[in-house]
Amino acid sequence: MERKWCMLWHVGLLVLTLMLESSFASLSPTGINYEVVALTEIKKALHDPYNVLENWDVTSVDPCSWRMVTCSSDGYVSALVLPSQSLSGTLSPGIGNLTKLQSVLLQNNAIYGPIPDLVGNLEKLQTLDLSNNKFDDEIPASFGDLKNLIYLRLNNNSLTGSIPQSLSNIGGLALVDVSFNNLNGPLPKISARAVKVVGNPLICGQNSGNNCSAVYPEPLSFPPDSLGDQRAGSRSHHVAVAFGSSFGAAFLVIIVIALVLWWRYRHNQQIFFDANEQCDPEVCLGHLKRYAFKELRTATDHFNSKNILGSGGFGVVYKGRLNNGAVVAVKRLKDYNAVGGEIQFQTEVELISLAVHRNLLHLWGFCSTESERLLVYPFMSNGSVAARLKDHIHGRPVLDWSRRKGIALGTARGLVYLHEQCDPKIIHRDVKAANILLDEEFEAVVGDFGLAKLLDHRDSHVTTAVRGTVGHIAPEYLSTGQSSEKTDVFGFGILLLELITGQKAVDFGRGANQKGVMLDWVKKLHLEKKLNLMVDKDLRNNFNRIELEEMVQVALLCTQFNPTYRPKMSEVLRMLEGDGLPEKWEASQQKVETPRYRTSENTPKRYSDYIEESSLVVEAMELSGPR
Repeated sequence: MERKWCMLWHVGLLVLTLMLESSFASLSPTGINYEVVALTEIKKALHDPYNVLENWDVTSVDPCSWRMVTCSSDGYVSALVLPSQSLSGTLSPGIGNLTKLQSVLLQNNAIYGPIPDLVGNLEKLQTLDLSNNKFDDEIPASFGDLKNLIYLRLNNNSLTGSIPQSLSNIGGLALVDVSFNNLNGPLPKISARAVKVVGNPLICGQNSGNNCSAVYPEPLSFPPDSLGDQRAGSRSHHVAVAFGSSFGAAFLVIIVIALVLWWRYRHNQQIFFDANEQCDPEVCLGHLKRYAFKELRTATDHFNSKNILGSGGFGVVYKGRLNNGAVVAVKRLKDYNAVGGEIQFQTEVELISLAVHRNLLHLWGFCSTESERLLVYPFMSNGSVAARLKDHIHGRPVLDWSRRKGIALGTARGLVYLHEQCDPKIIHRDVKAANILLDEEFEAVVGDFGLAKLLDHRDSHVTTAVRGTVGHIAPEYLSTGQSSEKTDVFGFGILLLELITGQKAVDFGRGANQKGVMLDWVKKLHLEKKLNLMVDKDLRNNFNRIELEEMVQVALLCTQFNPTYRPKMSEVLRMLEGDGLPEKWEASQQKVETPRYRTSENTPKRYSDYIEESSLVVEAMELSGPR
């Protein structure tokens, strides 16, 4: 019996040892997690004015709970996501010790200095985006060791030297963007679907006059002039032969190109369309995943109506649970034939997925068949602002004044990113409380951006169908179908009024003593200096009077009839943060609006009249509940 207990004790000790070894696999001999050390070195080298890296603590054992850090299922750091965080300083070579990294997104900051050579150690890296920074020096030749790299964006920096020849060793590249730097020399033969080098005038092949002999073959040698007289008689014959040969060669090249294009078209059809309405097995496009239709159908219980989170102009949103247990929101797009084919659809969703910001709903993946187009997003447990405006906990509103002000700021930051930091820029076209989601900490997350473009890609600026919600649509968009950033600014102004009043603009007027639309009512109360009457009664006077005055002024600036008078979203954000509002407001009071929409005596002078006289059919989209 004693021997049996002794054996059990030894077995237990062995199991405990194995568990400890597994738990401390990422620890150095001194007991410190090497990934924690690497991330701390990155933090020390960066200047972080807004303390977004505040919880990056060197004494921590596990970095997976840190902000902007994503870990894989086995507990290793797999993604570093820090775009548009106003970071400066340098990028520490310690990043090379995060050997399990798959995505590094540091775009739209002010990081300077050389790119560390040790980035080449990141063998699993698929996406590297350092665009719109101030990096200088040469592109490391070690990038050629990144065999799994798919997306490389280094554009809009101050990089010098030549593009490394080693990049031609990477076989799976989809995009290489080194545009708008100070690069020179020959352009290597990089096997990528898209290589962007515009804005580098010294790169060979762009009228620089550089010697391209390293890239292109030597020119043909012609006989010396001393032989010219002997061959003068047959010159015309040679010209005829040369012309015939050139024509034949050109015709042959055209035939070959046509065959290649036809083969690629058929190949893409075979890859992206499935007669059985199934997607191909998982395909990763950078950090964008392609899901099987069967998986999403199972996740949503065959698109059960009980799982519907919302529906509207773009389609129906379902709550789902994937095979790995992740809870997601699956948007089943309507008008799937309008997206112009699989290649166009894939291009658009790739562009949407590259918009990464803490105040934007990140696209996880998609599915596409002959009869279905689906988008997969993370599930937002706190739902939309519209759904939470009237919610209470213990008799108090869930969205108190401070949270509403925070939602306004977060939404503004997300729209600034879409308008001024995305390339190409994205116009939302339907900014409203129902499309602003809330994460676990009630941080605003802008949803549904890019979908209007996705469903109407054939018109890059002017749309044939106005997409939006009555009460939120800018006058010029109603009048002409023409949208711009100022269209979103108008919608944001209405959103501010929804946050202040606690009412959805689309529902305004249904209550007692309410006539017209929200904007006309607010203008009337503002002129009468009765702002307190417009504040949500559920707040019970628990709001900041100064902030109320400021938010109403910003909302009125955003909703001016003439779009040229409206501020840009970056200006709106600064005003909400307390910078420049008095000057803007004073200037607006001195202007006399004479927009082109008021050219006749019969043109309406109130927004409500304008809506009533519009003959356009507007698609309203309302989302309720968590997404």
